[in-house]
Amino acid sequence: MASQHAPGFIALVNQAKAEINEISISELLQHNQPYVLLDIREDHEWAKGHLPEAMHLGKGIIERDIEQTVQDKKQKIVLYCGGGYRSALAARTLQQMGYQQVLSLAGGYREWTEQGLAVEIPA
Repeated sequence: MASQHAPGFIALVNQAKAEINEISISELLQHNQPYVLLDIREDHEWAKGHLPEAMHLGKGIIERDIEQTVQDKKQKIVLYCGGGYRSALAARTLQQMGYQQVLSLAGGYREWTEQGLAVEIPA
C-alpha cells in the first residue's frame, strides 16, 4: 500500500513510527485494560463504518479537540485510521501534547475489515 503514497509522506510516517508505540489487532483484541479508541479518519470514511465502541475525532481537528475528549493525559488511547499511517502521525502529535499512553493500531481499519472483524455503520 505504501507505493501509493508520496516518498516524503512515507519518510514522515517512518520517522513517527520510530517515536511511537503501535499495537496489533490481535494485541488489541486481547487487551484487558481500559482505553479510549479513536477513529481519526475523515468524516466520509467514518460514515462508511468504524470499529465497535470507537469515537470519531478526525486527524484534521484532533489537536484542537483532544483535550475536551480525553482530559486525562495518562489515559490509554488507541488511534486508528485507514492503514496506520495517519494514526502514527497523530500518535506522535498527542505525545508531544503530553499524552503518555498513545498507541497506533497497526494496519488500521483496512486490516481490521480484511480479518472479517465486526464494524459498526452509523445510522
